[in-house]
Amino acid sequence: MKVLPLLLVTFCATAAPVDPLAQWGQWRGPLSTGVAPKADPPTKWDKETNIRWKARISGQGHSSPVVWGDNVFLTTAEAVGEKLAVPKQVPGAHNNIDPDRKMLFQVIALIRKTGKFHWQTTVRQSQPHQSTHGSGTWASNSPVTDGRHVIASFGSNGLYCLDGATGKVIWEKNLGKMEVKHGHGEGASPALHGDTVIINWDHEGDSFVVALNIVTGRELWRQPRDEPTSWSTPIIVEHAGKPQVVISATHAIRAYDLATGKVVWSCGGMPNNVVSSPVAQEGIVIAGASYVRKSMIAINLNGAKGDLTDTNKVLWRRRTGTPYVPSLLLHKGTLYFFHHYQNILSIADARTGKEHGSFRIPLRSIYASPVAAADRIYLTDLSGTTLVLAHGKQPKVLARNELGEPVSASLALAGRELYLRGAHHLFCVAEK
Repeated sequence: MKVLPLLLVTFCATAAPVDPLAQWGQWRGPLSTGVAPKADPPTKWDKETNIRWKARISGQGHSSPVVWGDNVFLTTAEAVGEKLAVPKQVPGAHNNIDPDRKMLFQVIALIRKTGKFHWQTTVRQSQPHQSTHGSGTWASNSPVTDGRHVIASFGSNGLYCLDGATGKVIWEKNLGKMEVKHGHGEGASPALHGDTVIINWDHEGDSFVVALNIVTGRELWRQPRDEPTSWSTPIIVEHAGKPQVVISATHAIRAYDLATGKVVWSCGGMPNNVVSSPVAQEGIVIAGASYVRKSMIAINLNGAKGDLTDTNKVLWRRRTGTPYVPSLLLHKGTLYFFHHYQNILSIADARTGKEHGSFRIPLRSIYASPVAAADRIYLTDLSGTTLVLAHGKQPKVLARNELGEPVSASLALAGRELYLRGAHHLFCVAEK
């Protein structure tokens, strides 16, 4: 079993051959584990040191940047115009931001070497129909790219495929309006394998997962889901020669056949409000969540079919100290994860679940997911502070880096560079 990169062999918009494992083309990197297997970014920086460039990004967005070839892509939503009447709040709404103006929903490409804008495309101008949580934005879904195409999801405000070279919209889809629990906003990112785009549409209405052709936007299949709101991004995992779409949610973790959409297996035991994305490596899928209840489950994919909930395909379970907003990091058989979004980091063996230890680290509120490259672990908190740890069973701190700008988005790693999306800027960190 292996987690599949976007494409095994692909080409960027300039038609030059590109190694997908050397890119950061999607949420959580080329293997969907948080690891950049061919990157070697800096260990140390601050707001003046090792900053190759910073680019002012208008509007707001907690989506993470993605990197392919010579470009960095990201999304944003910018409020414009006069104030408008606010849509009616949904039951249970709290700690929300109301959409009191129209938004410009934008997809941006920056030149990787210089940080200058390559293109900026407004795909839609409209007032969102629902609020978002105060910790989020109306551009929280990260894009995905194969270099030729950029897929940007703004949820209820549309799904768009843009030309990676020009920013021209190739096709767009309206998948409906999400009715999100408590009006807390939308955030699941698209997944991509080959020519197939996967969208998870879990909300308080009729939930589904849908597969689309990246070239034409044609719907390939759609499967209904008995799920309330979740924010988890799908991953694509190959097992026994067949790719599966794995999605974690409240009622079950499920795997769908990529070609047909048929359910291959499911496993119950997740709590509600699932945000973190699953990870997979060496025949194991691991998913975790934390809200009212806490749960983490490891599943053996060998022979996995049907309902696995109470079978020996569940390798281990954990019911304390599980992640909420930040997703798991899986690096060389080792799991790194935060307790909820607090500053307690657990390090554990992925196959057995045995914990090497839980450690209180000198960070504050954490929304960005941990990432890794060159046997270094990068942990970023809301203040923009990044701790760099050596990979291992103990959290050996190599550096503490202050950016001087709040960060909610997860880092992107590619080549010898690191990309941080702050509240107002996109930073390229590279040794000078």
